[in-house]
This record gives sequence, structure tokens and C-alpha cells, in this order.
Amino acid sequence: MGLNGLLDIELRVPEPAELVAFWERRGMTHHGDGVLGTADRPVQLRVLHGDYRHLSELHLSCESEADLADIRDRLAGLGAEASISDTRLTCTDPVLGHRVSIDVGAPPPLGPSQARATNLPGGFDRSNERADAVAETDPRAPRRLGHVVFGTPRFMDARAFYIDGLGFRISDQVLNGVATFARCETDHHNLLIHPGSVSHLNHYAMEVDDVDAVGKAGQAVLAERDDSSVVGVGRHNLGSNIFWYMTDPSGTMFEFFSDIDQIVDDEAWDRDHRRDDWEGSDGPAGFSVWGPKEPDRFFNQPDLPEIGAAREANGLGS
Repeated sequence: MGLNGLLDIELRVPEPAELVAFWERRGMTHHGDGVLGTADRPVQLRVLHGDYRHLSELHLSCESEADLADIRDRLAGLGAEASISDTRLTCTDPVLGHRVSIDVGAPPPLGPSQARATNLPGGFDRSNERADAVAETDPRAPRRLGHVVFGTPRFMDARAFYIDGLGFRISDQVLNGVATFARCETDHHNLLIHPGSVSHLNHYAMEVDDVDAVGKAGQAVLAERDDSSVVGVGRHNLGSNIFWYMTDPSGTMFEFFSDIDQIVDDEAWDRDHRRDDWEGSDGPAGFSVWGPKEPDRFFNQPDLPEIGAAREANGLGS
């Protein structure tokens, strides 16, 4: 089966305690040493000190030890070294420079969401009471880390590493690989690679229960930091998810999202839905069905020159 899960990520930022406290206020649990988790998954973010904001480790899972050997062999064919110790493979992303770890296992299952009663034209399942989103006192906490997005001028090299090497499965592509949406779970994407002026973590995404949870969690962030909104709220075309992109205290963009497409039959998706030739920003390949259409700051984050300089100083190149 190969890859089957996005387990967690390690972030390096100049002020880790500030970022940990920020996510604690969002409802995540701090287990010590910068480890943050959700109710179902005790490890989702690991926050450590770094001279500049960047991803330092991507932690994945796979089905079996045989999968680890297959991944190691595919990486070797690409000229990338990987080592296996017990039931863990480790390697280095040759483009972005972070560590990739793959353990035999799977992400812990999620408990069901508490569904909100909804009234629709022609029928209703809530009467004589206010909507749950109105009555609840606090925003719902994030449920899990859902995906990461990388920008890089070497997007084809990155695509080869993640798709041909690690084994992410392609869900959709823009212009045959200029931007690649890929998955290791049933989500439409757990990974997106797109062109960028410098190699960087574009954003990490936290899933919440529904559109009300997206709105209320985002509004709570705005109440703390009124300049934190980047783009949103809206619904994407590719992936279909509701989104709101914001910045955390380190300046890293993150996303609250919900209702992403689920791909449970790879063959059926590839036959009926997947396209590799989406073009530009119009139509189904566009940024959103509704909501912002031209998200310049999403792709052109203001601190990219600083990140580029830090990468050069650390011998990582562009």
C-alpha cells in the first residue's frame, strides 16, 4: 500500500514558546518540549527554536517494512540516500532541505464530529432552539493536521522526490506538474507543491469540524491579531475544502479548513475526476468557487527574501 498517513511536522521558529501558546489558545494540548496535539492525535505539531521560520521535519507513515524498503530503493534511483533503522526510514528532502521520517504504522483514528442540526429549504432538523454555532461559547478546537504546502523554484525536482520517490499519489495537477496536489491518505491532498521564488513552507493546514468552526476559529485569531488574515473565507475548487488562511505569531501561514474531498477509490478518481492539465486561475482550476479569487499574498509572502537569505547562509540554496 505504501504511504498511508501524515503524522506530524516539526517547525523551527525564533520564538517557539509564543507559537506553542498560540495553539494552546486554539484548543490544542501542549505535552511539553513543544509538542502539541489534538484530542485524538497527541502529536501533530512539534515546535522548536530556529533562526528563521521553516519546516525541519515531515513525519509520515506507511503500511509495512516492505514499503520502507521500496521507498528506499526508489529514492536511490533518484540519487537520494535513505537509511532504515528498525521500522523507520529517514532521508533529507533534496530541494527544501528538511528531514523526512517514515514509520510503519498509521495515524490514530479520529472520533466523529458532533454534527450541528441544520435547517434547509423544504425541511429542517432544528426547531425551537438557536443554532449550535450561536449557542456555543468557544470555537471548536482543531481536529488534526491535514496537509502541508511547499513553494519552490525547483518544483519539478520536488515533485519527483515526493511522487516518484516517497510515493505520494497525484490527485490533480496544473499544467502537467507546475503545481501538484498529492495525497498519502484519503484527503484530496496532504501535499501541494507549487512554484515559488524561494523554497519554503507555504502553509500548514489544520482541519476543523465545519464552516462554522472555520469562521469562529478564524474570528478568534483576528480578535488577538487584527492583521493575521491572509485570504478567506472561501471554498476551493481543487479539493473543494472551505478555507481561511491566516498567519501564526511566527509569520508562518496556516489554514483552518473543513469538508475536503475524500478519495477512497484511486482507480475511480483517476478515471472520472483527476486531471493533469488544469490551466491558470479560471474555471475549476481557479483558487475558489466562492471567496477571494486572486490571492497574491498567498503566493508572495513578505518574508520570502529573508527566508531565501537564511537558506543561502545555511548552504541550502534557493
